[in-house]
Amino acid sequence: MRKSPKIFRLIVMAMMIALGVVVSPILRVEGMCPMAHFINVVCAVLLGPWESLICAMLIGIIRMLTMGIPPLALTGAVFGAFFSGMFYRFSKGKLLAAVFGEVFGTGIIGAVVSYPVMTFLWGKEGLSWLFYVPSFICGTLIGGTVAFAFLTKLASSGLLERFQNQLGSETYAAASGALGSSVSVAAIGVISYVAVGIISSVCNLESTVFIYIARGTLIVFITAAVIHYCVNRIKAGKNNNDQKSESSV
Repeated sequence: MRKSPKIFRLIVMAMMIALGVVVSPILRVEGMCPMAHFINVVCAVLLGPWESLICAMLIGIIRMLTMGIPPLALTGAVFGAFFSGMFYRFSKGKLLAAVFGEVFGTGIIGAVVSYPVMTFLWGKEGLSWLFYVPSFICGTLIGGTVAFAFLTKLASSGLLERFQNQLGSETYAAASGALGSSVSVAAIGVISYVAVGIISSVCNLESTVFIYIARGTLIVFITAAVIHYCVNRIKAGKNNNDQKSESSV
């Protein structure tokens, strides 16, 4: 018997909430939770802004009640979840817009809102309005780019539209071309660059070797992304010319 879209949506939401509660504490440093941002973007694309918001709220509440996580579990997730879904919807299915919505909602709005919440409700001192902006943006870049690469792969195989249809969500013509693949390659470089920076900062490693490794990795992946895009564009142009020549014969 085929499940109705409503039941399927509830099942997917429950799975995302469980994944967020279990995995987020493992892949987390203070003020940064990339897994939460990954789940936000995926939920926003598969389910929509309101369902993504509900998932983020429930994950944050459960983590606060069971793990003693500060209110950052909410302020650092709910805004990005909602804006990711709204930006994706307003852009008519652009995955980059979903990622940008997460960065904007969490990295800017959520980070600014976290200041009064942590200062006046949690009693933490020595903060400023922009205190959480760097760490929140880094977290959203890591989680968002992983989500983008994951969703781009789903879109290129046709599974993304299929899942959205089964969930009763709005679908778009989200075919992944050379640009999407190239951005995915560049995203890996961004993640590597941020990850090396975080590791060197957390471990108090001041060696310039880590700086060169981070920058070199970023340059290599961005260069590879540009080459990949150019090669695919050239191939696409040749295929179009071949088709035109065949049709004219």
